[in-house]
Amino acid sequence: MTVGLLSLLAVLVLAFLRVPLAFALLSVSLAGISVVMGFDVARSLVPMTISEAVFSYELAVVPMFILMGNILARSGISDDLFRAANAFLGPVRGGLALSTMVTCAGFSAVCGSSLATAATMSKVAYPSMKRYGYSDQLASATIAAGGTLGILIPPSIILMIYGILTQTNIGDLFVAAVIPGILGLLMYLGVVYAIACISPQDAPRGERTTTAEKLRSLRGVWPFTLLFVVIIGGLYGRLFTATEAAGLGAGLALILSTAQGRMSWANFRQIFVETATTSVMLYSVLFGALLFAKLISFSGLGEGILEIVQQAGLGPYQTLAAILLIFLLLGCVMESLAIILICVPLFLPLLMSHGFDLVWFGIIVVVVTEIALITPPIGMNVFVLKAALPHVRLGAIFRGLFPFVGIDLLRLLLLVAFPSITLGLVAMMK
Repeated sequence: MTVGLLSLLAVLVLAFLRVPLAFALLSVSLAGISVVMGFDVARSLVPMTISEAVFSYELAVVPMFILMGNILARSGISDDLFRAANAFLGPVRGGLALSTMVTCAGFSAVCGSSLATAATMSKVAYPSMKRYGYSDQLASATIAAGGTLGILIPPSIILMIYGILTQTNIGDLFVAAVIPGILGLLMYLGVVYAIACISPQDAPRGERTTTAEKLRSLRGVWPFTLLFVVIIGGLYGRLFTATEAAGLGAGLALILSTAQGRMSWANFRQIFVETATTSVMLYSVLFGALLFAKLISFSGLGEGILEIVQQAGLGPYQTLAAILLIFLLLGCVMESLAIILICVPLFLPLLMSHGFDLVWFGIIVVVVTEIALITPPIGMNVFVLKAALPHVRLGAIFRGLFPFVGIDLLRLLLLVAFPSITLGLVAMMK
């Protein structure tokens, strides 16, 4: 157990020092397993773990959904979604911010990445909001908060990685995320509307649109609608697995963008280079996480924590509260993917001993990491937004995010208190 604790501390220190997570996990895991099991065992485990992951059918879901998201980002679907949302919501008080939030939800539903959603919407929505007199604080906070929906609304890369780490059905995770994702969107819309009513000078009304303009704006939305219906409908109807859905989604996105004349050879090449680069980065981190999970098992750290909790007499929900508090505190200083890769294998034996549903816990974890994306001092969505909008002050973005963090904490409490919100659709499937 001592080796496991020292290894965990070493990974956390390296992560804080901004050492690439893949190198931190791989090097610490190799050293820790060498101490516990011997160097020969560690040396053989590395290629064995990597080969098992590379040839894993379930892991193929990651690059396929990344490919689909890149195709749709390059094809201009985000602009089409924003135009359609703005046509319907623009005249409402705070309408441009409401449109931005709806577009973030829609784009993230086919992109699966919070950082990509925030970066894209900073280019699409921010100029429009500033043109109509929105404050920097509300405009930037809306984009940063809306971007967090990307790691929950399926297909979600974080949910895929959680499913691989815990051997949980990815299709069930995607279906379970639908209602919490919609709930998050509605609560965010409520926050935006409340801010617009309290401080109307920060969120002026947009221009009114005719019925004909609203109908015309819907023309660009059908590719997104078709993809979402095919992927989620197929998973919900058990017509195909998550991996098959990923392949179908990527292929369909490529066909649609090519048929609409939005796919040039230069775009095609750039999309595949970006997909390969992102996939290799994620695979490297995942290899390290899988090896680190083996180290936790060999060192007895998971069983040791379980024994300590049992001796302390903590009940299931007291244990859960302690785990979530650790996630929230780490979220203030670490990137969300790192938290999941380090902490989920650590707490998995504890969760299973208390009989918690791993699908339900997966959604809870993702909601916690959503909060981490917009909390100081290191909110990754905030820094992505700051890089895209260098003239906006960091303090203004974080101040604008306080109401969104508060409503996220309320949603977290609701999901913990009422598991049926998360598991209702999954139960209906079975």
